[in-house]
Amino acid sequence: MSSAVPLLTARHVAVIGAGAAGLVAARELRREGHGVVVFERGEQVGGTWVYTPEVESDPLGWDPSRSIVHSSLYDSLRTNLPRECMGFRDYRFGKRRDSRRFPGHREVLMYLQDFALDFEILELVRFETEVVFAGLGEGGKWRVTSKSPHSDRDSVDEIYDAVIVCNGHYVQPRLPHIPGINAWPGKQMHSHNYRTPEPFQDQVVVLIGSSASAVDISRDVATVAKEVHIAARSVEEDKLGQMPGHENMWLHSMIDSVHEDGTVVFQDGIAVRVDFIIHCTGYKYDFPFLETNGEVTVDDNRVGPLYKHVFPPGLAPWLSFVGLPWKVVPFPMFELQSKWIARILSNRIALPSKEEMAEDIEAFYSSLEASGTPKRYTHNMGILQWDYNNWIADQCGLPSIEEWRKQMYMATSKNRVLRPESYRDEWEDDDLILKAQQDFANY
Repeated sequence: MSSAVPLLTARHVAVIGAGAAGLVAARELRREGHGVVVFERGEQVGGTWVYTPEVESDPLGWDPSRSIVHSSLYDSLRTNLPRECMGFRDYRFGKRRDSRRFPGHREVLMYLQDFALDFEILELVRFETEVVFAGLGEGGKWRVTSKSPHSDRDSVDEIYDAVIVCNGHYVQPRLPHIPGINAWPGKQMHSHNYRTPEPFQDQVVVLIGSSASAVDISRDVATVAKEVHIAARSVEEDKLGQMPGHENMWLHSMIDSVHEDGTVVFQDGIAVRVDFIIHCTGYKYDFPFLETNGEVTVDDNRVGPLYKHVFPPGLAPWLSFVGLPWKVVPFPMFELQSKWIARILSNRIALPSKEEMAEDIEAFYSSLEASGTPKRYTHNMGILQWDYNNWIADQCGLPSIEEWRKQMYMATSKNRVLRPESYRDEWEDDDLILKAQQDFANY
């Protein structure tokens, strides 16, 4: 291997989205000497952490002509990760207005706003500017077409060396197929459009899902609803039935069918007359602006082919994605992915050949298939996130993810199972909090 110092190059880079991923991508790009423009269709930074009481005209998200709202936050949302482990590695998630260890969503937004101010990122962001096209132009450059209500022109075309996609994945709802649903007379919504429990006063509600948002929303709705019935996959039989500590909540297996008389029949054989179904069934990756001539596709929620969930081999390093993995501690992962991209673009470090990246992707996909992992779980990491983060850190010549951060995530996951109602306010990992405080004090 040559020991020659690489000739660093500054690129002109478009970042799509000014949520947590886009903000940290912009910071790392500028640190590496690149020119950066961040496109943000909203009026402020924060992405999915910008709360609005507004909901879409189609509560299920089927209608392509609906008025799209980009926030999926409900009013009562608190983080399901403690602030110490949730924050960026070199920017402590301190306390502003909400001093709770698991703060509400407004505290997270303020943290991101502080980040943008402290690192002078706001000057790079074009607000209320939507990217309607990003695709390869002449000479291998990227043509980015954007529109803004404040522009005299219908749209603006610009040329960039590279594009980083940071548009999030909590906008386009995924919905299950339920036999009989077209004739079922009740109301439905996707959790994307859930804000407060008041519309469910005295209703009998079925909630589909078992994710963190499903757990929160079911408890929120139960404060006003007559009954809440939760339909979840892979439920242990001894857990079915009325839920401990809740007089009006029941846990069921998945829905088997629904009927014209308003009845919902579960796979456990129980039938209930229901007023409302809330689908807490996740989201689809969606990049309506992106044209890659087939180099990147979304197939059963697999965005691919992507090397390490970031680079499509045929377009690397000029197209990349930050923030696709889920069931992770997001902000530190966004930070590492962004450092990796920024340093590759400047020639500080190099990617493998296109062929080597393709082989790595094929091996990864084969391992998923061999383990019986559905394609839609391609970007689901969970316990694998630590090896992934540390691999990227190693590529960048950076220290591995802090051990306390991993232990805190694991302790919180365990506590969430033991104390689903109170894990945000009762915990037993104060020793890890102390380690986190010591670490940040040393920065």
